[in-house]
Amino acid sequence: MELKNKRVLVVGLARTGVATALFCAPHGAIVTATESRTEAEIGESIPRLRNAGVTLELGGHHEETFLRQDLIVPSPGVPADFPLLLAAKANRVVIWGEIELAYRFLHGTLVGITGSNGKTTTTALVEHILRTAAFPTILAGNIGTPLISCVESAKRNSITVVELSSFQLELIETFRPKISLFLNLTPDHLDRHRSMKIYAAAKARIFENQTEEDAAILNADDPATTPYAPSRPRVYWFSRKQRVAEGAYLHGDDVIFRHDGTEETILKRGEIPLVGAHNLENVLAAVAATRLAGATPQAVAQGIRSFAGVEHRLEFVAEVNGVRYYNDSKATNVDATLKALEAFPGHIVIILGGKDKGSDYTALQKPLREKAILVLLIGSAAEKIEKQIAGGVAIARYETLDRAVESASRTAHPGDVVLLAPACASFDQFENYEHRGRVFKDLVRQLQPHSAGVTAAKSSPTSSSRT
Repeated sequence: MELKNKRVLVVGLARTGVATALFCAPHGAIVTATESRTEAEIGESIPRLRNAGVTLELGGHHEETFLRQDLIVPSPGVPADFPLLLAAKANRVVIWGEIELAYRFLHGTLVGITGSNGKTTTTALVEHILRTAAFPTILAGNIGTPLISCVESAKRNSITVVELSSFQLELIETFRPKISLFLNLTPDHLDRHRSMKIYAAAKARIFENQTEEDAAILNADDPATTPYAPSRPRVYWFSRKQRVAEGAYLHGDDVIFRHDGTEETILKRGEIPLVGAHNLENVLAAVAATRLAGATPQAVAQGIRSFAGVEHRLEFVAEVNGVRYYNDSKATNVDATLKALEAFPGHIVIILGGKDKGSDYTALQKPLREKAILVLLIGSAAEKIEKQIAGGVAIARYETLDRAVESASRTAHPGDVVLLAPACASFDQFENYEHRGRVFKDLVRQLQPHSAGVTAAKSSPTSSSRT
């Protein structure tokens, strides 16, 4: 891919857009970045972009800017059917997502991981195992670092482990992981994709360019995922319920990896530090991926045993006056919140709400009735959630997270759990789920300034991940 003298438009100046612009400009591209926010709203990245020679179009978009480009790279937050993108496409402008551009420059082996839930934990676990096995690794994608930012550091012997959202996959062209994982499929992002069929198709694009030399790993226990098993790459499975022909599965208390008719025991279930059925699935997926990537059974087991979990995934924050507070800000859909509720026996004060993604919250009604003593609703989705969960559980609505935390601290008694597991995106009040989680943790720590916080790695009942 030759960028020199190419007219490149970057749409959106969040983390990925800034990284894309700052990659293209030094490669000789004539870069313009367009953003609906103003310079004051964007902040500190503006000087870096200007110093790199990027032309900025701020406070709105202009059609003529889109039509005169050679390449447009929209940020993941920009829908593929954004009218100005469609106009540019009709004008034969090439449109790629950031991961497609990065892939064309990336050296080494690529492991790509997608799914509705568990992506971040599985991505972090795979990278941790491979690093434990002494492979040179890079962790990138939807987990926090744009893939484009990793291109310069990737070597031919590197293994880059990438978390991939449906937003990122919908604008690929040649993007091809050596090993791909499709963890599961539940309703999510229907405000963007409009239907489960479209959403699922975007996820399944992870297999699109793989060949017979590559590997695809799917969840044998998830009937929504299994129909998307591809025909060209070699297919492996993971299962906690059944023996699989090729892949990883649970047999009694043993985690088994089966390949070419040979079975090997990796470790015992009791050695896995992450609790919960969903995390057992994440571990099985990681076993299959890392064994296929070349890690020894001993290194895989060691990596799993030493994995401390991921921030914002049922992360223990502190115990204040006998009440335990947990941050699961990454629970951005209903299925993720259900899994968070399953991690506790009951006596839960739960904070729900944020930006609705077209979700159906009625599935929460029964478990909330059985386990929650109070539901605190925040954000723009509060009214919809209240209508769909009403009946059998006390509900209170607050405008902001700080008011909800204050109410939770007054309501909860010693032995109770206060859980942030919103079932919604964060974008109505926060920059992202990490920002929301950090604010929650700060608010909890302010409840009792001298309370002793305990690290999530030591105290969380489970670490889970879903986007």
